[in-house]
Amino acid sequence: MHEQAGSGTLYIVATPIGNLKDISQRALDILAEVDVIACEDTRHTQKLLSAYSIKNKTLSMHDHNERQRQDYIGELLQQGQNIALVSDAGTPLISDPGFHLVRHCRSLGLTVSPIPGACAAIAALSAAGLPTDRFSFEGFLPSKSGARQAALTELANETRTMVFYDAPRRAIDTVADIVETLGGDRYIVIARELTKTFETIHSDTAANFLLWLKEDPNQLKGEMVLIIEGHKVDPNAILPHILTTLKLLVDELPPKKACAIAAKIYGVKKNTLYETALSLKS
Repeated sequence: MHEQAGSGTLYIVATPIGNLKDISQRALDILAEVDVIACEDTRHTQKLLSAYSIKNKTLSMHDHNERQRQDYIGELLQQGQNIALVSDAGTPLISDPGFHLVRHCRSLGLTVSPIPGACAAIAALSAAGLPTDRFSFEGFLPSKSGARQAALTELANETRTMVFYDAPRRAIDTVADIVETLGGDRYIVIARELTKTFETIHSDTAANFLLWLKEDPNQLKGEMVLIIEGHKVDPNAILPHILTTLKLLVDELPPKKACAIAAKIYGVKKNTLYETALSLKS
């Protein structure tokens, strides 16, 4: 859909996750110049605005009223007003309200423009020391242990680095569930209170991490990003579909011949198949 001529712009403005200095000059200019600032919590946002002497009209827009607000905000934009959307901290829509509003505005052909800045998930990932070339953001883990274990079990074979948000008060229970579902040797990182006075970024195996958390109650406070190392694939492991073919071939042919054919079909080294072929034959 073409953008509406004469309409305003919805700016998606990232705000600090802790240290109030972590905001761009462009973001401050936008917050000062727009007609309305839509906030997850107007009281929380007011602290940031006051720190930079920004006196502007605010409007609450959170999980419970977003569907109702989206029509009103859409109308203001169509009238030519410019609006900034902010969350309590970090980049809006990243486990925060705003998706329904953005989709609604885009469906109306209104301009939606991102003003980039802080994001706790990315900040934690950048300092975690785990692979960053491929990662998945999983949002908040379930609060109940059963559901949390089920969610982690589903991700047991995920090879990408996984990033979660979680409440520090649940950290011990969460790490215990990681030990239960993914194993005590799975490497994890917890980044707590990022950019704040008591910023802590700690990494270890899940089993050791559990002991560390139990010894230091201070680590159960504040905001937390949990990062879990992806599943490491054994380079010598035989993929299921190759194993199925090998079983069929071994039933009819000598192991050496069966390995040669399977290796040729799938482009793998026949030496990696031989021990398995022998065990299947026996």
